Amino acid sequence: MNKKVKLLIVTQKVDENDDVLGFMHGWIKEFARQCEKVTVICLYKGQYNLPENVKVLSLGKEDGVSRLKYFVRFYNYIWRERKNYDNVFVHMNQVYVILGWKIWRLLGKKIGLWYAHGYVPFSLRLAEKPLHKIFTSTVSGFRLNSKKLHIVGQGIDTEIFAPINVKIENDRLRIISIGRISPVKNYETLIKAVEVLIKRGMKLEVNIIGGVGLPEQEQYLDVLKKMTKSKELESVIHFKGAVPNKDIITVLQKSDLFVNTSLTGSLDKAMLEAMSIGLPTLTCNEAMLEVLGDYKRKLMYNKKDFEALAEKIVYIIGLNAKEKEKMSTDLRDIVVKDHSLPRFVKMILDNY
Repeated sequence: MNKKVKLLIVTQKVDENDDVLGFMHGWIKEFARQCEKVTVICLYKGQYNLPENVKVLSLGKEDGVSRLKYFVRFYNYIWRERKNYDNVFVHMNQVYVILGWKIWRLLGKKIGLWYAHGYVPFSLRLAEKPLHKIFTSTVSGFRLNSKKLHIVGQGIDTEIFAPINVKIENDRLRIISIGRISPVKNYETLIKAVEVLIKRGMKLEVNIIGGVGLPEQEQYLDVLKKMTKSKELESVIHFKGAVPNKDIITVLQKSDLFVNTSLTGSLDKAMLEAMSIGLPTLTCNEAMLEVLGDYKRKLMYNKKDFEALAEKIVYIIGLNAKEKEKMSTDLRDIVVKDHSLPRFVKMILDNY
C-alpha cells in the first residue's frame, strides 16, 4: 500500500446503481484506500458514496451538455487538478489517452490504460504509443504486442461476492446469465440448449439479466423473445432486464449455475463474480482458458455448440453434493487468489 500516490482516474461513469459500470464505484473505493488522493473525471456522474480523499468531476452527460463542453471541461480539469495527481489511470476508453497525453506528458505524469476486450480499434493502436503502462485481465484482453503490457487479473470484491450457507430449496435447476443484451452475447445458444434439456424432461428456470441501450440491441431482444416463444419456453426463460451491479450478488446467490455464451473473447467480470460466490460456471469464452486451470475441460464448450452446452449442464446436474462443494470452493479460491480487488489495485499501483 502506497499512501503517497495521488491518482487521476478517467472513466465513463461513476454511479453505484449502474448495471454495467456500477462496479467502478468499488474500484474507486479501493484505489482511495491505497492512495493518498484520488481525482476522478467521468463522462456521467450518478449516485455515489466515496471516501473523503476522492473528488469526482463530471464532463456533464447527466446534464445533457454539448460535446464541445465535454472537451472544454476535460482539458480544464486535467490542467486545473494537475497538482492533485501524479499518475493517470484511464479505464477502457483509449480516446481519453489520445486527447490528454500531450498535456500529461508535458506535466510529467505517468499514463496508464486499463483495456480488457478482444476488439482492437485503430484508436487503441494510436493510444498505445504515448502510454507508459497498459493493464489488462488476461493475455486475450489486449491483442496488441506491447512491452508496456501488465496482466493483473480482474478486480472482484470477494468480500461482497461471497457464498451463503443457506440455499433456497427449489425443484428446478436455476440458471443465470448476465450481460448486456447484444448479439455478441450469443444468447441463442443458451435458448437452444435449454430447449434440448426441456425435451428430455428436465426442470429448469433460466434468468437472463441485462439491459439494452441501442436500437440494434432492442431488435435483438425482440428476436430472442420471439425465439423463446416459438420454442414454447416462455415459462422457463425470463428476460429480467438491467440489475444494478450492487444488487447482482442477491440474484447470484439465488442461482445454481452460471452460463456464459459470449463471443467477445475477453474476461467477463460477471463470470468471476459468479465463481466468487461458488457458482459452477459454464463458458465458451477463450479468456477463461487462462483462468479455470484443471476445470477447463469440465466447464468449457465450443462457441455456439448448444448441444455441448446442454451436455455440460447435464454434467453439473449429475454432480453429487461433495463434488459440487469441492468445485464451488475451488472456483472461489481461483478468484480470491488471482482476481481479488485489493490485489488488483496494488498490482496496478506497483507497476507505475
